[in-house]
Amino acid sequence: MSDNNASLNWFRHAAPYINDLRGRTLVIGIPGDALEHANFRNLVHDLALLASLGVRLVVVHGARAQVNRALAERGIESRFHGNTRVTDRDTLEIIKAAVGKLRFEIEAAFSQGLPDSPMARSALKVISGNFVTARPIGVLDGIDLRWTGRVRRMEVNTVERALDKGALVLLSPLGTSLTGELFNLNYLDLAAEAAQALGAEKLVLFREEPQLQLDGEAIYELSIVRAEQVADRIDSEALACAIRACNTGTPRTHLLSYARDGVLLQELFRREGAGTMIYRDSYEVVRRARITDVGGILGLIRPLEKQGILVRRSREKLEAEIDHFTLVEVDGTPVACAALYPIQDEQGRTVAAEVACVAIHPQFRSGGRGAKLMQHLERQASTLGLDELYVLTTQAEHWFIERGFRQVAVEDLPAARQSLYNIQRNSRILCKRLSPQ
Repeated sequence: MSDNNASLNWFRHAAPYINDLRGRTLVIGIPGDALEHANFRNLVHDLALLASLGVRLVVVHGARAQVNRALAERGIESRFHGNTRVTDRDTLEIIKAAVGKLRFEIEAAFSQGLPDSPMARSALKVISGNFVTARPIGVLDGIDLRWTGRVRRMEVNTVERALDKGALVLLSPLGTSLTGELFNLNYLDLAAEAAQALGAEKLVLFREEPQLQLDGEAIYELSIVRAEQVADRIDSEALACAIRACNTGTPRTHLLSYARDGVLLQELFRREGAGTMIYRDSYEVVRRARITDVGGILGLIRPLEKQGILVRRSREKLEAEIDHFTLVEVDGTPVACAALYPIQDEQGRTVAAEVACVAIHPQFRSGGRGAKLMQHLERQASTLGLDELYVLTTQAEHWFIERGFRQVAVEDLPAARQSLYNIQRNSRILCKRLSPQ
């Protein structure tokens, strides 16, 4: 396939995700380090593209790298309690200067529109202001954090009106108090609070690394329950923020690398994503197929039929047999399927079942979906009171053997299935005895 065709196919497959996100609110958290990275310009272009597609954007930026550098240049020590900055009067003045400078630089970045650039004719307006009311954290473990604060309230109606007009809302890590004071805020806390207050569809947090790592392995997705279980083994502020956000109502939080070009579009508009997603809803489900799933199943099995791995099925046959199929669905899209066909004896009693039409999308073959499908089919067979499962395969023999199947002869098949055996395909026959439930 040419690069041109690949790009066309990518864009076409992105259409359902574009439709889902149109009119939805995304909160984007960007650390100070990212604002100085060479890829920030590309990120600005991608955010402008999202806005042009009707996505409502709230960008929350940090400034820790810039503040630390400014403090060091003035010979002022950076003081922290855990990961929270102790903000004295001198530090607050430096934070105000650093945040103000960044705010104007971000606004300028979104205002570019040269004819030969991705921002041409975007006309994206950036609105910022005193949208956040803060309160002091106070004293923790005997340490007065002074002008370090927490979000007390957000002017949701004002932000919503700006989003309704198609503007991008920019939130800086400073908040005003009812007493007229200014407080330094942690941008991750601010992003999580904004996502909750605005009912955001997603919270996207940028960091340097592409995925979370656990025991040396990259993690692409975590349920909120699993994320809480492994949080003490992963040193990540972003993960802690993601857990907080999901627990307060945000459906999904995505952790992405600000150093990787195009990562935001890949994460939002491709099924396999490009970072780590923490989710609180049923992102991936196994369910029985419905007649409306025929098109998705055909998309999974046609490539395998062309390779001779699966026996070809017409759409009409598939529609007639749809009740036998089970799907693994990721983000609303079928990524794996399999069928369970009952085998009857001469008296019409169901005595066994055949597993057939096992197909997994190439981009999802390393995530254990096939094993999950088999477990589901085995439970179905056990519910029917069956003791044996059969499978006929030409190329996946070892995969089934690894899951407890053993090779048998044609003569071992139930008589009704023996008569349908295709000698020309010369399929391997495997059988698995099911444990009593």
